[in-house]
Amino acid sequence: MGTSSKKQTSLQVLKKFRIIYGSVRQHFREVEQSCGVTGSQLWIMQEVANTPGVGVSDLAERLSIHQSTCSLLVEKLASRKLIIKERSNSDQRRVGLRLTDEAAGLIRLAPSPAKGVLPEALWALPADAMRALDASLGMVIEQLQISDEKLAEKPLSDL
Repeated sequence: MGTSSKKQTSLQVLKKFRIIYGSVRQHFREVEQSCGVTGSQLWIMQEVANTPGVGVSDLAERLSIHQSTCSLLVEKLASRKLIIKERSNSDQRRVGLRLTDEAAGLIRLAPSPAKGVLPEALWALPADAMRALDASLGMVIEQLQISDEKLAEKPLSDL
């Protein structure tokens, strides 16, 4: 690939990153405007709705975020009375989560998909395309002057 062609292609890729980033931000704005919670909070509420009694550790794994980050998000939802934390009868150390009626109503108002437009788009890709994208993005990250690995475990809506 010639220098001119490489430059043109890199600019096209940059435009695609802008489209992705802008689309994600727009979805998060629509979520907050329609139901008053962040995109990550909505995804948590949807996961709790799908699996009542789920614990914070399992929830963090499902969202691919750090457990402490998930705990903070759950605490915010609990303080707003959108999630109820309940101790297990069989193991008092285990805390399960369930939605309040208000949270269930907010989920119905929220724009789809609850998990966000980017995770939804990624999960729709064929496996071979996902592997190629993963490898390519890894190479892009290697070229960055600044790379903060801790950002990998934060929700996109919190970046």
